[in-house]
Amino acid sequence: MDKRSFASPLAGLLLCAITFLVIFDEWGVMAWTAPAKPVLVLAVVAILTVQVPRTRQAFVAVALALTLALALTDPGWTDAVLRGLGSAAFIAAFFSALSTLRNVAQSSPAIQAAGTFLSGQKPGRRYVALTVGGQMFALLLNYGAIQLLGSLALTNARTEPNAEIRGHRIRRMLLAIQRAFISTLPWSPLSFAMAITISVVPGSSWAQALVPGLVTSALLAGIGWALDTIFKPRLSVPAPRSEPEGTWATMVPLLVLLGVLVAGVVTLHELTSVRIVGLVAVLVPLIALAWLVIQNREGAPLADTGQRVRDYVLRELPGYRGELVLLMMAGYIGTIGSRLLGPLMVQAGLDLGGIPPWLILVSFVWIIPAAGQIGMNPILAVTLLAPLIPDAASLGVTPIAIVAGITAGWALSGASSPFTATTLLIGSFGSISALRVGWVWNGVYTGLCAVVLSGWVLVYAFLF
Repeated sequence: MDKRSFASPLAGLLLCAITFLVIFDEWGVMAWTAPAKPVLVLAVVAILTVQVPRTRQAFVAVALALTLALALTDPGWTDAVLRGLGSAAFIAAFFSALSTLRNVAQSSPAIQAAGTFLSGQKPGRRYVALTVGGQMFALLLNYGAIQLLGSLALTNARTEPNAEIRGHRIRRMLLAIQRAFISTLPWSPLSFAMAITISVVPGSSWAQALVPGLVTSALLAGIGWALDTIFKPRLSVPAPRSEPEGTWATMVPLLVLLGVLVAGVVTLHELTSVRIVGLVAVLVPLIALAWLVIQNREGAPLADTGQRVRDYVLRELPGYRGELVLLMMAGYIGTIGSRLLGPLMVQAGLDLGGIPPWLILVSFVWIIPAAGQIGMNPILAVTLLAPLIPDAASLGVTPIAIVAGITAGWALSGASSPFTATTLLIGSFGSISALRVGWVWNGVYTGLCAVVLSGWVLVYAFLF
């Protein structure tokens, strides 16, 4: 038997086991299973590492080098390593849980119809439709929203025979989709930005961060719409007008699904003391399973659903090996790197407590996207830097003010970094480099948003 054909299903099973262990930890049950979590993380990383490209293997190599450096310099290195493996386990579990919904949504005719309807809107309202609708899709599909809407946008644009109009249409539609996605990061309970940030900022929670996150989201989306409107391209010939396929009723199934998801998260949050990430890890797969049964109701629901679940666990989930290795190692490297960097800063006489609190908050808005320009994943940047800053009380602000600054910077990294999945996907659809997407297409947008969001973070921190 081919070793890879055996290793991939095993990795899928291990990822499911890690997800259950993280859920047990978040819900405070079956505590005796906790010691198995770091062991399973090491096993799944070992399996996936030999299957990914060298660019991903480099992250594992860095993780090993940092671990060795920590072991040689810090007597308490084992505690830090266990925390790093716990961070990697959390990331793997969150990714695995969210991917269940993406898997089911991509096979839904209703979702396809809603995406087609949005991409077929008239030019005057297409950007707004894709921005609002794209946020809905991002909640359900994560990065899959860009893949689905991007492909539908290209299909729509290719029906336009005029090359000039077609080029402008592709650019504007893809930017609307990308900016819709990043505008969900500061508030969505299903985003890594929110999940990771509230896990590294003591005293923070999703419920507290929701309202300021929504304001950040509105600013990101609103500035994008304003730039699209103000700098609307001047065409040498008028663009033809066409009616989209379907009506706004096409969006109802999507709205119902989002309503169930949000209502479930809010209700469980009020009824339990479990963190939002623990709720999402349980609720999202259950919704995906119920949706899968509904999709297969015409045939043999149980048998067909069981087959889809097996395919997901044994084939699709381990198929995300490149993303999983990158994300898990980013969390681990950030945790270990922060432990190493702290003493070095003390030896160098660097005291972040002497920096004005307002400057620390604003720095997140700028440093995270700046780090993205040199290939630093936002997960790595946040897990590396957040533990080094003084706590919220020392800064004279609430923990949510720190969350607002971090998530704003995370979103801007998604718009500008040529190494993030968002810019890479948009570049592939637009047949241009990710560097051009981040620096040319989104250059002015990122700079303007950074200025506005810096002001918003300070207003929230010191006036509200």
